[in-house]
Amino acid sequence: MNPIFADIPTTVFEVMSQLARETGAINLGQGFPDDPGPEDVRRKAAEAVISGWNQYPPMMGLPELREAVAAHYARFQDLALDADREVMITSGATEAIAGALFALIEPGDEVVLFQPMYDAYLPLVKRAGGVPRFVTLRPPHWRFSEADLAAAFSERTKVVLFNNPLNPSASVFPREDLELLGRFCTRFGATVVSDEVWEHVVFDGRRHVSVLAVDTLRERAVKIGSAGKIFSLTGWKVGFVAAAPALMKVLAKAHQFLTFTTPPNLQAAVAYGLAKDDGYFTAMRADLGRARDLFAKGLAAAGFDVLPSAATYFINVDLAGAGIADDVAFCRKLVTDHGVAAIPVSAFYAETPVTSVVRFCFAKKDEMLNGALERLARVF
Repeated sequence: MNPIFADIPTTVFEVMSQLARETGAINLGQGFPDDPGPEDVRRKAAEAVISGWNQYPPMMGLPELREAVAAHYARFQDLALDADREVMITSGATEAIAGALFALIEPGDEVVLFQPMYDAYLPLVKRAGGVPRFVTLRPPHWRFSEADLAAAFSERTKVVLFNNPLNPSASVFPREDLELLGRFCTRFGATVVSDEVWEHVVFDGRRHVSVLAVDTLRERAVKIGSAGKIFSLTGWKVGFVAAAPALMKVLAKAHQFLTFTTPPNLQAAVAYGLAKDDGYFTAMRADLGRARDLFAKGLAAAGFDVLPSAATYFINVDLAGAGIADDVAFCRKLVTDHGVAAIPVSAFYAETPVTSVVRFCFAKKDEMLNGALERLARVF
């Protein structure tokens, strides 16, 4: 067996979810919304199953979806993409990330990762033969400096795996951080693989800035998006990849030998969804922002030190001020003694973790959030 996968222990996500099932706790650890997703988009998928094409679609994706992706990013992010040469459809963003790493890394190449990080990143980097180099981010701002990058980059740096907006910190990197990253990538000849699946789930009037909008990164970056996050349809697993033609040629080869293609009915529905008017996207953000504000107010009233949540479905609390430095033990006690499941953010670090921050998912119905807040009010 390959030890990279065989030696991975049961994740804390599964541990907390199992405890929630066993105890009947309110589960705010799992990162998916209660909302079933827009009905018109789901109906388009159903219609496409009955009346559409159900054999292999083109390997790069349905032309109508690739064109819709290019038009969507032009509308919302001012990106000029060639739908034929710079856009590809994958079976979810995780496949897109895996394919990009397999396409761009040779054994021994160094890969810069920013922790806390999505749990799939490190195993995929190692499986591709990459050598991880970490930039450690800390609350409350979760920013990196020039000194941080200088310590992580070397002449062997081949790829930077980046996530913006960042899960689990619920933070957004400003343009100046992207420009700083671009200068380092230019200097060392590195390519950025940018996981931007939360690009539409941003709050307080923010507008997402893609790595492809940074001049120094336009030809050396891979942008990855997800219909699952845009439409709250996380089970659909329809991902988007955008990159300059020279990069896309090799990315397409990796995709060809991973999943090859993605269900055409879902692709057709996503193409329809991406062309929805601005009102849908504004209302989606407003609804999630209202849930965030409700939960943040309740957490603060319960005595928690609430960290800013600029994006994603998540909000974090910092327990350091309460003298708590073991987030794993706190989360176990939270689910067993108080009936609320959350995730310790230390689980998103590979080394030197922050151990005082706990993550909650607020993309739930009001009754679930209010029920959790009633229980959390008794913690302190």
